[in-house]
Amino acid sequence: MKILMVNKFLYPNGGSETYVFKLGNYLKLLGHEVQYFGMEHEGRCVGNNVNSYTSSMDFHGGSKLMKLTYPFKTIYSSEAREKIRLVLDNFRPDVVHLNNFNFQLTPSIILEIKKFEKANGCKVRIVFTAHDYQLICPNHMMNNPITHENCEKCVGFKFINCTRGKCIHGSTAKSFIGSLEGHFWKWRKVYRYIDTIICPTKFMKSKMDTNPLFKSKTIVLQNFIDAVEWKNIKKENYALYFGRYSSEKGVKTLVDISKQLPNVQLVFAGGGPLEKEINGASNIINEGFKTGEELEMLIRRARFSIYPSEWYENCPFSVMESQMYGTPVLGADIGGIPEIIEVGKTGELFRSGDKKELKAKIQKLWSDKKLTDKFSQNCRTIKFDTLEQYYHKIMKVYQHKF
Repeated sequence: MKILMVNKFLYPNGGSETYVFKLGNYLKLLGHEVQYFGMEHEGRCVGNNVNSYTSSMDFHGGSKLMKLTYPFKTIYSSEAREKIRLVLDNFRPDVVHLNNFNFQLTPSIILEIKKFEKANGCKVRIVFTAHDYQLICPNHMMNNPITHENCEKCVGFKFINCTRGKCIHGSTAKSFIGSLEGHFWKWRKVYRYIDTIICPTKFMKSKMDTNPLFKSKTIVLQNFIDAVEWKNIKKENYALYFGRYSSEKGVKTLVDISKQLPNVQLVFAGGGPLEKEINGASNIINEGFKTGEELEMLIRRARFSIYPSEWYENCPFSVMESQMYGTPVLGADIGGIPEIIEVGKTGELFRSGDKKELKAKIQKLWSDKKLTDKFSQNCRTIKFDTLEQYYHKIMKVYQHKF
């Protein structure tokens, strides 16, 4: 089978790229032909046979002329249509698997796929994995960056609320473009051409299903995670947060609570805008950004990890990864997080943003080593899909047998 993977970034940039590259590599390993389409970038590590990619778009830099043209290119891109057509004509895929494409590539590529079908008298299945809320929320997060509140005002095609709330980078102009993009593609009815929408959690499906057009297309396929070797690593006396240091991740709330728990040793691994606040807490050790074996050992040695997110998380790899490494998770009961923690077995939940309950749950786990050791051993029984198991499920999607 020939599969064209589409993603705006073709270099390691986040969880969606991890998904795209690992799935693509596994498909090739099992004999399928896989090519990639997205933006050109100096760090690009995958591609297609005709070397056809769109120009790189940097919303935080670039010349004044480029910035003037961006608003138009983020809604509709003739360049993206032209460049993906070169790939389609050369590769002739059976499936186009869309991932993150709004703004940089735009939904205009879907129109070109349909044009290619018509010209060649063939059927190309269009599959979309919803890594975020891009099809129902112009800022992709359903979270206002100014108030830091979760927001569903745009649900039901009410995209003008993005402008009213300055939901894209706190800018009225950028938010207006986001509203315009949402209304334009609603008018063009382009998303009717997507055959299947993969939602990594039931929560994501419930949000996507607020659009009647999507309800008949959505399925739940929880993200895969690499199988890891179980190791009886001696636990050390610290609780771990690893990820982005930002407000929507609940980091400010966690830092505030840490100051009320001076006897609890916290370790942070990551980076982001709240680094100064983290460095100002006496019982927090900031390890900075870690990857590979260094991060693995930080996770394995932790008594428990904390995932205090305050936005509608989809299916965070961090929560799954922690448990796979034998470390229980104290997670916020928001988005898809409750679906990947077995409460009372591999971790605990607390009300997202509730400082009192977060403090109480940290105290409970910190003071009861037997409990956290028990949770850790229970992590042996975790049954997240491996890439091999996920492959068998997604092939049914590609073949329209799901």
